[in-house]
Amino acid sequence: MSWQTISLADVPPSPWKNGGGVTRELVAWPSASNWLWRMSVAEVESSGPFSRFEGVQRWFVVLSGAGVQLNIGAEAGLAAVAQTHSLTCASEPLCFAGDSPVHCTLLDGATQDFNLMLRRAHATARMLRVQGEFSARLEIAKIIAIYAQYKRASVQFDQEVLHLPPNTLAWRHCPAGVRLQVTAAHALWMEISP
Repeated sequence: MSWQTISLADVPPSPWKNGGGVTRELVAWPSASNWLWRMSVAEVESSGPFSRFEGVQRWFVVLSGAGVQLNIGAEAGLAAVAQTHSLTCASEPLCFAGDSPVHCTLLDGATQDFNLMLRRAHATARMLRVQGEFSARLEIAKIIAIYAQYKRASVQFDQEVLHLPPNTLAWRHCPAGVRLQVTAAHALWMEISP
């Protein structure tokens, strides 16, 4: 399978039911209605609750804006176990349970954020920021995805090189044993294991 790519500019926004922002779904696999994993970019325009997703593990990272404060587990009876995370463009991605109650407070205006969600019963994932160079050799077959943020990124897959424009996602199934290298000023690296 070759790289699948999609530009953020080519995806129409879907407004949230609560009016607090919009989401652009970059990819949902194997289908939008019955996905095992999903990647999207959200524009959060006002503070408020996140939608809850039962049985889902969620990765969240701020792409632009001053940042957010996420209060996870804050509802009646759970105040004692609530956790607060302040996230900016410099913060590492945050992983949390999608079925937890989450309240988002904008720190200073709207933000743009990247979300990776996956069904916990079917897959695990890892997300990290790439600033400079990052390389990995896969010991098992995985789905690898790279999101180039403000500037272009390049991805070397064995001898094949892919150049990604800004605000573009690339993903593919990668067999065990391959080596990948990403060179980027600002990008996200994601891997999904069955």
